[in-house]
Amino acid sequence: MTISITTSNVNGIRAAKRKGIETWAGRNTPDIWCMQEVRAPQNEIDPIFDEFGFEYSTAGKIADQSELDRLNEVCRVKGRAGVGLLAALPVVDKRYGLAGLDEDVDSGRWIEADVKTPQGYVITVVSVYVHAGNTDDPLKMKQKYRFLDAMLVRMGQLRDEAAHGGRQAVLCGDFNIAHTPLDIKNAKANETHAGFLPQERAYVDKWLGELEFVDVMRSLAGDIQGPYTWWSQRGRAFDNNVGWRIDYQFATPELAESACGFVIDKAPTYDKRWSDHAPLTITYDI
Repeated sequence: MTISITTSNVNGIRAAKRKGIETWAGRNTPDIWCMQEVRAPQNEIDPIFDEFGFEYSTAGKIADQSELDRLNEVCRVKGRAGVGLLAALPVVDKRYGLAGLDEDVDSGRWIEADVKTPQGYVITVVSVYVHAGNTDDPLKMKQKYRFLDAMLVRMGQLRDEAAHGGRQAVLCGDFNIAHTPLDIKNAKANETHAGFLPQERAYVDKWLGELEFVDVMRSLAGDIQGPYTWWSQRGRAFDNNVGWRIDYQFATPELAESACGFVIDKAPTYDKRWSDHAPLTITYDI
């Protein structure tokens, strides 16, 4: 039996709702759905998550909308960040935030759910939203590197647990880093821009090297250009497919080996998008 895991930056869940995200939810109903940039207060998130539960139950994915497990962490800076996770499978434990980060701007960026698969295995699924950074603003770059450093510590712990017979793990999210020239349309022009700086890309090298995580979509797609998951709202980037691949699923080796397919659900036209990111769904045969 397979399970589907989706990661999608919703670019503001209230705006995405106005643009029809619940229709996508009812049509796709991933077993686990990680969201980033929710950017809404709790009292406005709850009814939207209720609607997702209704879509899941209408589609027959769950018996009742109350069976959709919901986690979310609202950023303490109003209108910023925010991560969510929905699961049509049982969540046996949940954790919020990264150790050592207590500034408001670092909140709403990391949640973990220990999810029990239909076969009885428990895996750790993380919804991540990494700071975007900005080379014109040293403070924002400092915040990004601080967050990435804290991630390294936690990823090492997850790696060690998986390597010693514990839970396998997968980090899903918008990491705001294009790893190699295959992950960005105009690599040369962006080498001095946040998201494609050598210092940022070195973190991904470390995740895949020293920490032994696997870039699951890349391992399935092979060494091809793209496919991308984000397109600037400016100009005709979407229409001309001038994109970046910054949304990933990084899994521990055993879980990565079970991956059997992926879909980047790019909207057919610019006006049909409910976000400037496309959802990335990976199917695992665990």
